[in-house]
Amino acid sequence: MSAPLPLLPPPTPPRPIGWVRRYLLDPLRNLLRQGLTPSQLSLTVALGVACGLVPILGVTTLLITFLAVRLRLNVAAMLLIGHLMSPVQMLLIIPMLRLGALVWPSEKMPDLTLEKLKYLFAHDWGGAVQLLWHASVGAAVLWALGMVPLVLILNFGLRPVFRRLLARQGRY
Repeated sequence: MSAPLPLLPPPTPPRPIGWVRRYLLDPLRNLLRQGLTPSQLSLTVALGVACGLVPILGVTTLLITFLAVRLRLNVAAMLLIGHLMSPVQMLLIIPMLRLGALVWPSEKMPDLTLEKLKYLFAHDWGGAVQLLWHASVGAAVLWALGMVPLVLILNFGLRPVFRRLLARQGRY
């Protein structure tokens, strides 16, 4: 008769994957596995960040899709990066609209304040729309001017990082 086999402890359940890993690190790791060059990856990240900060709500997805298709970059990667910038976009949109109202002033209302908007929406819808239109155009001009150096810095700054990451994986 043989000796009884020792009982093994029950297997430990797998650790749940954290939010940061599931929604940020794993998708970025998958991007590195898709065969993009370091310059394409850095341009994808730079344009995704820039388009994610556009001060006009609802434009991000259209702008990213257009640029990614036109430049033959990864649309999904740019959308992911652009939409990860949404909290920063929300923080910057009000200051950008205020600056935009100063840059592109309306004849009647040169500055943008919450009290003025409340009054205009209560008494003069046309004036409120005109004020927001001028503020949005001014904010878009400021965004376009500010994003040129940001894209250049991110694009050329991230290229060596992506070269090292891809070299570590043995793909570049």
